[in-house]
Amino acid sequence: MGGPTELTLEDMLAAYATGIFPMAESRDDPEFFFVSPTRRGILPLEAPSVPRRLGRTVRSDHFEVRIDSAFAEIIDACAAPGAGPRDETWINPEIRRIYLELHAAGFAHSVECWSGNQLVGGLYGVALGAAFFGESMVSMQRDASKVALVHLIARLRIGGFCLLDVQFMTPHLVSLGAVEISRDDYQMRLGRAVGQDADFARMPYASDGASAWHEITQAS
Repeated sequence: MGGPTELTLEDMLAAYATGIFPMAESRDDPEFFFVSPTRRGILPLEAPSVPRRLGRTVRSDHFEVRIDSAFAEIIDACAAPGAGPRDETWINPEIRRIYLELHAAGFAHSVECWSGNQLVGGLYGVALGAAFFGESMVSMQRDASKVALVHLIARLRIGGFCLLDVQFMTPHLVSLGAVEISRDDYQMRLGRAVGQDADFARMPYASDGASAWHEITQAS
């Protein structure tokens, strides 16, 4: 599905509400297109699966986790060549611009891992109703993006979210309990989620690993 020459905030929110999201063929490609996968990856918030070793890393506070303190830096790190599973990134300047607008309007958020004053990984995505759409994640140090994801899951649970969309399946996401569902199933879940209220900021932005771990290990 082709995109307009310039995305607007309204375009993006409408796209997410109907289950589609933008991608570009490469970082330097000025064009973009909307994607609606036949099979969709989600991470069930009621029963996340976190390996023991990762749990120890989360609880140890090996990284300082911050929220929305370096959104532009996270999206740029995700857009860097070789940052993800493919050599080319799908984040072009137009897509970067609209996510920065979504962030400024309070819809897009980053979860960042820091080592001292150095940003070492994290993720970003879009919150709409009680749905969170994970867009991309990056690690410059081992486990940084995984720790960010665990903190995100805790935040979404506390905030009353009911859908964490991870788009496409990867071994990394499978290890944390992600599953693949049909487009019809996804659309049904999405319709319920966007019609509900949730609060991304209900969990304090200065959260520690023990608190995040306690939240995700509690039965719903």
